[in-house]
Amino acid sequence: MTLVSDASNNGGFCLDGSLPAYHLHRGFGAGASNWLLQFEGGGWCNDIQSCLDRAKTKRGSSLYMNKLEDFNGILSNDASLNPDFYNWNRVKLRYCDGGSFSGDAKFDNGTSVLYFRGQKIWEAIILDLLPKGLGKADKGRDITLNYTMRTFFENLVSLQGIEKNLDKNCTSFLDNPKLCMFPQYFLNYMTTPFFILNTAYDVYQFHHALVPPSADMNGDWKGCKLSIASCTPQQLDILQGFRGDMLAALRSFFMDSTNGGMFINSCFGHCQSETQETWFSLGSPIIQDKTIAGAVGDWYFSRNISKFIDCAYPCDASCHNIIAQVS
Repeated sequence: MTLVSDASNNGGFCLDGSLPAYHLHRGFGAGASNWLLQFEGGGWCNDIQSCLDRAKTKRGSSLYMNKLEDFNGILSNDASLNPDFYNWNRVKLRYCDGGSFSGDAKFDNGTSVLYFRGQKIWEAIILDLLPKGLGKADKGRDITLNYTMRTFFENLVSLQGIEKNLDKNCTSFLDNPKLCMFPQYFLNYMTTPFFILNTAYDVYQFHHALVPPSADMNGDWKGCKLSIASCTPQQLDILQGFRGDMLAALRSFFMDSTNGGMFINSCFGHCQSETQETWFSLGSPIIQDKTIAGAVGDWYFSRNISKFIDCAYPCDASCHNIIAQVS
Protein backbone atom coordinates (compact mmCIF):
# COMPACT_ATOMS: atom_id res chain seq x y z
CA MET A 1 0.00 0.00 0.00
CA THR A 2 1.29 3.43 -0.95
CA LEU A 3 0.42 6.39 1.27
CA VAL A 4 0.22 9.67 -0.66
CA SER A 5 2.43 11.88 1.48
CA ASP A 6 1.95 14.94 -0.75
CA ALA A 7 -1.82 14.82 -0.21
CA SER A 8 -1.36 17.19 2.72
CA ASN A 9 -0.40 19.90 0.22
CA ASN A 10 -3.95 20.08 -1.15
CA GLY A 11 -5.81 18.86 1.93
CA GLY A 12 -6.67 15.49 0.43
CA PHE A 13 -7.24 13.61 3.69
CA CYS A 14 -9.37 10.63 4.67
CA LEU A 15 -12.31 11.34 6.96
CA ASP A 16 -10.12 11.14 10.06
CA GLY A 17 -7.27 13.23 8.64
CA SER A 18 -5.02 10.32 7.72
CA LEU A 19 -3.30 10.16 4.33
CA PRO A 20 -5.08 8.55 1.37
CA ALA A 21 -3.68 5.38 -0.15
CA TYR A 22 -3.61 3.15 -3.20
CA HIS A 23 -2.19 -0.16 -4.36
CA LEU A 24 -0.25 -0.39 -7.63
CA HIS A 25 0.66 -3.55 -9.52
CA ARG A 26 2.99 -2.73 -12.39
CA GLY A 27 2.16 -3.69 -15.95
CA PHE A 28 4.51 -5.53 -18.24
CA GLY A 29 5.10 -6.46 -21.85
CA ALA A 30 2.61 -5.00 -24.31
CA GLY A 31 0.55 -3.58 -21.44
CA ALA A 32 3.38 -1.71 -19.71
CA SER A 33 2.12 1.72 -20.80
CA ASN A 34 -1.59 1.06 -20.24
CA TRP A 35 -3.36 1.91 -17.00
CA LEU A 36 -6.51 0.68 -15.28
CA LEU A 37 -7.79 2.51 -12.21
CA GLN A 38 -10.34 0.89 -9.94
CA PHE A 39 -12.18 3.00 -7.38
CA GLU A 40 -12.86 0.94 -4.27
CA GLY A 41 -16.53 0.89 -3.28
CA GLY A 42 -18.09 0.83 0.14
CA GLY A 43 -21.25 2.91 0.50
CA TRP A 44 -21.53 6.41 1.95
CA CYS A 45 -22.08 8.46 5.09
CA ASN A 46 -24.55 11.32 4.95
CA ASP A 47 -24.58 12.80 8.47
CA ILE A 48 -21.99 13.71 11.07
CA GLN A 49 -22.51 10.71 13.35
CA SER A 50 -22.33 8.10 10.57
CA CYS A 51 -19.20 9.79 9.24
CA LEU A 52 -17.60 9.86 12.70
CA ASP A 53 -18.31 6.15 13.02
CA ARG A 54 -16.93 5.50 9.56
CA ALA A 55 -13.74 7.43 10.37
CA LYS A 56 -12.86 4.65 12.81
CA THR A 57 -12.86 2.00 10.06
CA LYS A 58 -10.93 1.23 6.88
CA ARG A 59 -13.64 3.10 4.96
CA GLY A 60 -12.68 6.34 6.68
CA SER A 61 -9.03 5.99 7.64
CA SER A 62 -5.89 4.54 6.09
CA LEU A 63 -4.80 3.56 9.61
CA TYR A 64 -7.19 0.60 9.45
CA MET A 65 -6.55 -0.53 5.87
CA ASN A 66 -4.88 -3.77 4.89
CA LYS A 67 -1.34 -3.05 3.80
CA LEU A 68 -1.49 -5.85 1.24
CA GLU A 69 -4.43 -6.37 -1.10
CA ASP A 70 -5.27 -9.35 -3.32
CA PHE A 71 -5.84 -8.35 -6.94
CA ASN A 72 -8.60 -10.51 -8.42
CA GLY A 73 -11.08 -10.23 -11.25
CA ILE A 74 -10.33 -7.26 -13.48
CA LEU A 75 -7.18 -6.56 -11.41
CA SER A 76 -5.66 -10.04 -11.79
CA ASN A 77 -2.25 -10.38 -13.46
CA ASP A 78 -3.06 -13.90 -14.68
CA ALA A 79 -3.82 -14.03 -18.40
CA SER A 80 -6.05 -17.07 -17.92
CA LEU A 81 -8.20 -15.15 -15.42
CA ASN A 82 -8.09 -11.65 -16.92
CA PRO A 83 -7.21 -12.04 -20.61
CA ASP A 84 -7.53 -8.42 -21.75
CA PHE A 85 -6.06 -6.41 -18.88
CA TYR A 86 -3.71 -8.79 -17.01
CA ASN A 87 -0.51 -7.01 -18.11
CA TRP A 88 -1.68 -3.42 -17.59
CA ASN A 89 -0.64 -1.19 -14.72
CA ARG A 90 -3.51 -1.85 -12.30
CA VAL A 91 -4.32 0.56 -9.48
CA LYS A 92 -6.81 0.20 -6.66
CA LEU A 93 -7.70 3.56 -5.12
CA ARG A 94 -8.64 3.01 -1.48
CA TYR A 95 -11.92 4.58 -0.45
CA CYS A 96 -11.84 6.62 2.75
CA ASP A 97 -13.92 9.78 2.21
CA GLY A 98 -17.48 8.44 2.42
CA GLY A 99 -18.61 10.42 -0.63
CA SER A 100 -17.42 8.49 -3.71
CA PHE A 101 -14.29 10.60 -4.24
CA SER A 102 -16.47 13.67 -4.85
CA GLY A 103 -16.51 15.98 -1.82
CA ASP A 104 -14.61 19.09 -0.84
CA ALA A 105 -15.61 20.29 2.64
CA LYS A 106 -14.57 20.11 6.29
CA PHE A 107 -16.47 19.75 9.56
CA ASP A 108 -14.97 21.12 12.78
CA ASN A 109 -17.08 21.81 15.87
CA GLY A 110 -14.12 22.29 18.18
CA THR A 111 -14.37 18.72 19.44
CA SER A 112 -14.47 16.58 16.31
CA VAL A 113 -12.99 17.12 12.86
CA LEU A 114 -14.03 15.39 9.64
CA TYR A 115 -12.49 15.85 6.22
CA PHE A 116 -14.85 15.42 3.27
CA ARG A 117 -12.11 15.64 0.67
CA GLY A 118 -12.85 12.92 -1.87
CA GLN A 119 -12.15 15.17 -4.86
CA LYS A 120 -8.85 16.24 -3.32
CA ILE A 121 -7.95 12.59 -2.64
CA TRP A 122 -8.56 11.78 -6.29
CA GLU A 123 -6.37 14.69 -7.39
CA ALA A 124 -3.57 13.77 -4.98
CA ILE A 125 -3.46 10.14 -6.09
CA ILE A 126 -3.42 11.09 -9.77
CA LEU A 127 -0.59 13.57 -9.16
CA ASP A 128 1.34 10.84 -7.35
CA LEU A 129 0.84 8.39 -10.23
CA LEU A 130 1.69 10.77 -13.08
CA PRO A 131 5.48 10.58 -12.63
CA LYS A 132 5.20 6.82 -12.13
CA GLY A 133 4.01 6.40 -15.71
CA LEU A 134 0.36 7.44 -15.74
CA GLY A 135 1.36 10.69 -17.45
CA LYS A 136 2.63 8.69 -20.43
CA ALA A 137 -0.25 6.24 -20.53
CA ASP A 138 -1.38 4.98 -23.93
CA LYS A 139 -4.74 3.94 -22.52
CA GLY A 140 -6.50 4.42 -19.21
CA ARG A 141 -9.83 3.40 -17.79
CA ASP A 142 -11.33 4.12 -14.39
CA ILE A 143 -13.54 1.34 -13.25
CA THR A 144 -14.52 1.44 -10.14
CA LEU A 145 -29.81 4.55 -6.28
CA ASN A 146 -33.03 4.85 -6.41
CA TYR A 147 -35.86 7.26 -5.50
CA THR A 148 -36.20 5.83 -1.98
CA MET A 149 -32.64 6.99 -1.25
CA ARG A 150 -33.02 10.49 -2.71
CA THR A 151 -33.07 12.18 0.71
CA PHE A 152 -29.97 10.21 1.71
CA PHE A 153 -28.07 11.42 -1.34
CA GLU A 154 -29.29 15.00 -1.05
CA ASN A 155 -27.92 15.05 2.51
CA LEU A 156 -24.70 13.46 1.27
CA VAL A 157 -24.24 16.07 -1.47
CA SER A 158 -24.89 18.94 0.96
CA LEU A 159 -22.76 17.59 3.83
CA GLN A 160 -19.68 16.85 1.76
CA GLY A 161 -19.75 19.85 -0.58
CA ILE A 162 -20.17 17.66 -3.64
CA GLU A 163 -22.51 19.83 -5.71
CA LYS A 164 -19.75 22.10 -7.02
CA ASN A 165 -17.99 19.02 -8.43
CA LEU A 166 -21.02 17.64 -10.27
CA ASP A 167 -21.34 18.03 -14.04
CA LYS A 168 -22.13 21.69 -14.74
CA ASN A 169 -24.27 20.94 -17.80
CA CYS A 170 -26.37 18.58 -15.71
CA THR A 171 -26.74 20.86 -12.70
CA SER A 172 -27.69 23.85 -14.86
CA PHE A 173 -30.39 21.86 -16.64
CA LEU A 174 -32.18 20.26 -13.68
CA ASP A 175 -34.37 22.11 -11.19
CA ASN A 176 -32.78 20.02 -8.44
CA PRO A 177 -29.01 19.98 -9.16
CA LYS A 178 -28.39 17.33 -6.49
CA LEU A 179 -30.05 14.77 -8.78
CA CYS A 180 -26.88 14.90 -10.88
CA MET A 181 -25.37 12.50 -8.32
CA PHE A 182 -27.65 9.85 -9.85
CA PRO A 183 -26.36 7.99 -12.96
CA GLN A 184 -29.66 8.18 -14.85
CA TYR A 185 -29.32 11.97 -14.83
CA PHE A 186 -25.62 12.55 -15.44
CA LEU A 187 -25.15 9.85 -18.09
CA ASN A 188 -26.75 12.12 -20.68
CA TYR A 189 -23.90 14.60 -20.23
CA MET A 190 -20.94 12.22 -20.25
CA THR A 191 -18.75 12.35 -23.35
CA THR A 192 -16.16 9.85 -22.11
CA PRO A 193 -16.86 6.32 -23.40
CA PHE A 194 -18.62 4.48 -20.59
CA PHE A 195 -19.36 0.83 -19.79
CA ILE A 196 -22.19 0.02 -17.39
CA LEU A 197 -21.80 -3.22 -15.45
CA ASN A 198 -24.52 -4.06 -12.96
CA THR A 199 -27.03 -6.70 -12.05
CA ALA A 200 -30.70 -5.94 -12.56
CA TYR A 201 -31.25 -7.15 -8.99
CA ASP A 202 -28.34 -5.49 -7.20
CA VAL A 203 -28.34 -6.86 -3.66
CA TYR A 204 -27.11 -3.65 -2.06
CA GLN A 205 -29.90 -1.67 -3.69
CA PHE A 206 -32.42 -4.39 -2.88
CA HIS A 207 -31.52 -4.34 0.82
CA HIS A 208 -30.88 -0.62 1.28
CA ALA A 209 -32.86 1.26 -1.39
CA LEU A 210 -35.82 -0.87 -2.43
CA VAL A 211 -36.49 -2.41 0.99
CA PRO A 212 -34.47 -0.51 3.61
CA PRO A 213 -35.00 -1.56 7.24
CA SER A 214 -37.08 1.56 7.86
CA ALA A 215 -39.58 0.38 5.25
CA ASP A 216 -39.87 -3.15 6.66
CA MET A 217 -40.47 -2.64 10.36
CA ASN A 218 -42.48 -5.88 10.61
CA GLY A 219 -39.80 -7.98 8.90
CA ASP A 220 -42.05 -9.12 6.08
CA TRP A 221 -39.08 -9.13 3.70
CA LYS A 222 -36.61 -10.82 6.04
CA GLY A 223 -36.94 -14.26 4.47
CA CYS A 224 -36.84 -12.91 0.92
CA LYS A 225 -33.67 -10.95 1.69
CA LEU A 226 -31.97 -14.13 2.90
CA SER A 227 -33.16 -16.42 0.10
CA ILE A 228 -34.94 -15.74 -3.17
CA ALA A 229 -36.72 -19.07 -2.77
CA SER A 230 -38.50 -17.55 0.24
CA CYS A 231 -39.90 -14.58 -1.68
CA THR A 232 -43.66 -14.47 -2.15
CA PRO A 233 -45.13 -13.97 -5.64
CA GLN A 234 -45.98 -10.40 -4.67
CA GLN A 235 -42.40 -9.73 -3.56
CA LEU A 236 -41.05 -11.18 -6.79
CA ASP A 237 -43.38 -8.87 -8.72
CA ILE A 238 -41.90 -5.91 -6.85
CA LEU A 239 -38.37 -7.09 -7.66
CA GLN A 240 -39.31 -7.44 -11.33
CA GLY A 241 -40.66 -3.90 -11.22
CA PHE A 242 -37.37 -2.77 -9.71
CA ARG A 243 -35.56 -4.33 -12.68
CA GLY A 244 -37.99 -2.70 -15.08
CA ASP A 245 -37.38 0.74 -13.59
CA MET A 246 -33.63 0.31 -13.94
CA LEU A 247 -33.88 -0.77 -17.58
CA ALA A 248 -36.21 2.14 -18.34
CA ALA A 249 -33.65 4.56 -16.87
CA LEU A 250 -30.94 3.04 -19.09
CA ARG A 251 -33.02 2.78 -22.26
CA SER A 252 -31.70 5.92 -23.94
CA PHE A 253 -28.11 4.89 -23.19
CA PHE A 254 -28.76 1.42 -24.62
CA MET A 255 -30.46 2.75 -27.74
CA ASP A 256 -28.51 5.91 -28.50
CA SER A 257 -24.97 5.63 -27.15
CA THR A 258 -22.55 4.97 -29.98
CA ASN A 259 -19.45 4.48 -27.83
CA GLY A 260 -20.94 2.97 -24.68
CA GLY A 261 -21.13 -0.62 -23.48
CA MET A 262 -23.43 -2.45 -21.12
CA PHE A 263 -23.77 -5.76 -19.29
CA ILE A 264 -26.93 -5.97 -17.20
CA ASN A 265 -27.50 -9.53 -16.05
CA SER A 266 -30.40 -10.88 -14.03
CA CYS A 267 -28.39 -12.20 -11.12
CA PHE A 268 -28.64 -11.29 -7.46
CA GLY A 269 -25.19 -9.97 -6.57
CA HIS A 270 -22.94 -6.92 -6.21
CA CYS A 271 -19.52 -5.77 -7.52
CA GLN A 272 -19.08 -8.43 -10.20
CA SER A 273 -15.79 -7.18 -11.64
CA GLU A 274 -13.90 -7.61 -8.36
CA THR A 275 -14.36 -11.34 -7.81
CA GLN A 276 -12.80 -13.94 -10.06
CA GLU A 277 -15.88 -16.16 -9.93
CA THR A 278 -18.06 -13.56 -11.59
CA TRP A 279 -15.46 -11.75 -13.73
CA PHE A 280 -13.94 -14.64 -15.69
CA SER A 281 -13.83 -18.28 -14.67
CA LEU A 282 -15.46 -21.59 -15.38
CA GLY A 283 -19.08 -21.07 -14.45
CA SER A 284 -19.02 -17.26 -14.59
CA PRO A 285 -22.33 -15.52 -15.35
CA ILE A 286 -22.92 -15.13 -19.08
CA ILE A 287 -25.34 -13.45 -21.45
CA GLN A 288 -25.50 -14.90 -24.96
CA ASP A 289 -22.40 -16.98 -24.16
CA LYS A 290 -20.43 -13.83 -23.27
CA THR A 291 -18.71 -13.44 -19.88
CA ILE A 292 -18.41 -10.09 -18.15
CA ALA A 293 -14.68 -10.00 -18.93
CA GLY A 294 -15.38 -10.77 -22.58
CA ALA A 295 -18.03 -8.07 -22.84
CA VAL A 296 -15.79 -5.41 -21.28
CA GLY A 297 -12.86 -6.43 -23.48
CA ASP A 298 -14.96 -6.39 -26.65
CA TRP A 299 -16.18 -2.89 -25.79
CA TYR A 300 -12.83 -1.42 -24.83
CA PHE A 301 -10.91 -2.81 -27.79
CA SER A 302 -13.82 -2.19 -30.22
CA ARG A 303 -13.94 -5.84 -31.21
CA ASN A 304 -17.74 -5.91 -31.27
CA ILE A 305 -20.75 -3.91 -30.18
CA SER A 306 -21.04 -4.87 -26.53
CA LYS A 307 -24.48 -4.16 -25.09
CA PHE A 308 -26.11 -7.00 -23.22
CA ILE A 309 -29.36 -7.06 -21.24
CA ASP A 310 -30.39 -10.36 -19.68
CA CYS A 311 -33.85 -11.88 -19.60
CA ALA A 312 -35.70 -11.55 -16.29
CA TYR A 313 -35.09 -13.75 -13.23
CA PRO A 314 -35.14 -16.76 -13.03
CA CYS A 315 -34.21 -17.43 -16.66
CA ASP A 316 -30.41 -17.20 -16.31
CA ALA A 317 -28.99 -20.49 -15.07
CA SER A 318 -25.44 -19.07 -15.02
CA CYS A 319 -26.21 -16.75 -12.10
CA HIS A 320 -24.60 -17.40 -8.72
CA ASN A 321 -27.36 -15.41 -6.97
CA ILE A 322 -25.32 -14.37 -3.94
CA ILE A 323 -27.96 -12.67 -1.85
CA ALA A 324 -26.25 -12.51 1.53
CA GLN A 325 -26.36 -9.11 3.22
CA VAL A 326 -24.13 -6.54 1.54
CA SER A 327 -23.07 -3.76 3.92
